[in-house]
Amino acid sequence: MSILAWILLGLVAGFIGSKIVNRNGEGLILDIILGVIGAVVGGFLFNQFGAAGVTGLNLYSLLVAVVGAIVVLVLYHMVVRTTVR
Repeated sequence: MSILAWILLGLVAGFIGSKIVNRNGEGLILDIILGVIGAVVGGFLFNQFGAAGVTGLNLYSLLVAVVGAIVVLVLYHMVVRTTVR
């Protein structure tokens, strides 16, 4: 996949993941970063369970990336809440 496709997939996955986790977006740049990281994490997790990871710019890859983005966002919020208090 091209860099532009990863950014687009990351943006959409990060946005959807943010809406699921905390009902607010984290901001455009942070959504993209967490979404791309989530796509990588989701691909890794799906490979560990015997399924295909991110395969291109399609609906299945979006699902993988959103699952990974949710995992990354939950961990992100746990770290941020711990350090802020």
